[in-house]
Amino acid sequence: MSSWRKNHTIFMAAILSGSILNPLNSSMIALALHSIQQDYHLSFATVSWLVSAFYLVSAVGQPVTGKAGDLVGRRKLFLGGLVLSAIACFFAPLASTFLILLLMRLLQAVGNSTIYPSSVALVQRSVSQKKQGSALAALAICASVMTAFGPTVGGFLIVWGGWPSIFYVNYPFIFISLILGFFVFPKDVRNHAYHLKSFLWQLDIPGIVLFSISIVGLLWFLLTLKEHVAFWTLAIGLAAAALFIWREWKTHAPFVDLHLLKMNHRLTLVYLLFILLNVANYCLFYGMPAFFQSGMHLGVRASGAMMLSMSLASVVASLIIGRRIDRSGPAGPLKIGAVLTVLGSLLLMIVAFDRSLILIGLFLLLIGCGYGIGNVALQTMMLIESPEEIVGTSAGLFQTCRFIGSIGASAVLGVIFAQTITSMDFLALTWVLSAVSIPVLLISLIFFGKKRAAGDAK
Repeated sequence: MSSWRKNHTIFMAAILSGSILNPLNSSMIALALHSIQQDYHLSFATVSWLVSAFYLVSAVGQPVTGKAGDLVGRRKLFLGGLVLSAIACFFAPLASTFLILLLMRLLQAVGNSTIYPSSVALVQRSVSQKKQGSALAALAICASVMTAFGPTVGGFLIVWGGWPSIFYVNYPFIFISLILGFFVFPKDVRNHAYHLKSFLWQLDIPGIVLFSISIVGLLWFLLTLKEHVAFWTLAIGLAAAALFIWREWKTHAPFVDLHLLKMNHRLTLVYLLFILLNVANYCLFYGMPAFFQSGMHLGVRASGAMMLSMSLASVVASLIIGRRIDRSGPAGPLKIGAVLTVLGSLLLMIVAFDRSLILIGLFLLLIGCGYGIGNVALQTMMLIESPEEIVGTSAGLFQTCRFIGSIGASAVLGVIFAQTITSMDFLALTWVLSAVSIPVLLISLIFFGKKRAAGDAK
């Protein structure tokens, strides 16, 4: 068993089998909503809370569980999250009411949210620096593959065993990750003088509450933007954000160390770049299928094939660039990813009216490669720039940026594609893509220079 603990492949198998749960469960539910709606006799607006609530809890939960992991141990949080996920997946299909099902879905989101922050922290602690880029690339690839194939997997499972099967399918991954992780993850350092009172004080409960209210208010505003403008949620979110900033700046044990973000501009920029990169990615991920089917009148299979090629390009680029980052650092790949994203976004403008399927496919491949490269590069930069004692919190905030970007993209599409999906609408979408990708390129060129890149590689 001692040889297991030193085996990099077994360690990564434990990490990856758990890490796929969040992206898999966030996307697989899409094709189950109709069946759940019929079984519980609900409106689509009501049943869609299974999606929105999962996003909201994940966006808030990942930095919170990351902070908890920094304090009590990453191994405990990882394995504990798997147990919570297993409980939720057992009781969700047995739910007698929709409210119980929604509560189990929320519990599932909490359990899943512990895994990514803990995974990044475990990689930093247990994987040699020469292999950390490849390890983070593997995490990015799992997220991309599961997000891309989640709806397809969900469709097959629903045909085979109904909507409960999308919960039961989690068990093989939970079991593998739990057993392997129990034996191969390094044990957390025990602190016998550490009490619940000191844990709660360092966890900064008031800061977490204000952070949660601000994130939920902002995301709720974005989620409802295409239906009606709920300014009250935005006002609550901004007020909570202001109080959060004031408190975190004054307290001695902050949930988010704003002084660190002020001093470490690069870490702050990493979060900003990841939000912008995900706005561009999810605008295409959610928007292109609608344009293909409504604007170009393609079938579902052709639309799916076009989007699958983009996702596969992202996966292949992530795999290749992870090995390069191990050798030379993430700054150069970040610039390459930004150039490809800008180039693809600008080139899409010329096919808005021409509608050449081949050219659109090629340009989507460019953007897919750009996102895959940028994703891994930014994950690596986040790990480099974060102090070891707060890497779990940093990783959680990093994932929150992904959710902010994806929900922001949904809001953008709700405005652009609100009534029609014409060539002019598609052209407007390309303007948005350019507007968010060009700053990514400029920031990467100005603030992530060659001198620091050389230091990253060391």
